[in-house]
Amino acid sequence: MSRTRGTTPGWPEFGTRGGGARPRRRGARRYARPDVGRAAALAGAVVLVGLASLGSGPDAVSSARARAALEAAERRQVLREIHAGEKAVLEDRVARLDRIITYSVRFGVPADLATEIYDAADAEGIDPGLAFALVQVESSFRARVVSSMGAVGLTQVLPSTAFWVDPALDRRDLFRRGTNLRVGFRYLRGLIDRYDGDLRTALLAYNRGPTRVDSLKRSGIDPANGYARAVMERSAP
Repeated sequence: MSRTRGTTPGWPEFGTRGGGARPRRRGARRYARPDVGRAAALAGAVVLVGLASLGSGPDAVSSARARAALEAAERRQVLREIHAGEKAVLEDRVARLDRIITYSVRFGVPADLATEIYDAADAEGIDPGLAFALVQVESSFRARVVSSMGAVGLTQVLPSTAFWVDPALDRRDLFRRGTNLRVGFRYLRGLIDRYDGDLRTALLAYNRGPTRVDSLKRSGIDPANGYARAVMERSAP
């Protein structure tokens, strides 16, 4: 597929397919296991407040029983919160695994690769279905493929684009699946933001370069070349 590389400063371009990015992480759902020590400390504080409200009447036995009941209630509450947190973590992990398996079967890729694609997309705020479709169109899920323009790996990113995203990278890093996916998806996320959520234009810019796409649009020419349609059709459930 032919394309014209742009020269706009600050927006590196891909080769025949792909580009670099702007960091962003979206709304990934996380559950943290409650901190038992902190919960116990909070429970202790509530107990002290409760004791202060009980006063120091003559009936020491009743006061002791009241203290014991309050402590027991607070401990039960802490245990309920811990149990709820653990249950939420388990449910989230099961749901994630189910989605990964679904994409693995749908796109015919090994579970380990499906996991890397899913997690990288989630980390960069990209819909997983769109991420799988983009990788399929770009590289047919081949991690070591290099285009005639020098674009590398699963997301077909140029080394110059990758260095723009992360100056610490070198070309060899782009053959690492996780790094390549992160760079490509982060670039796409940046393009989606640049074009105010217009996914079709963002995908065209990913493929043709934002400079070329913007130039064609200013000239009243539709930059469509079939790439955006191909990715979006594959991303649909």
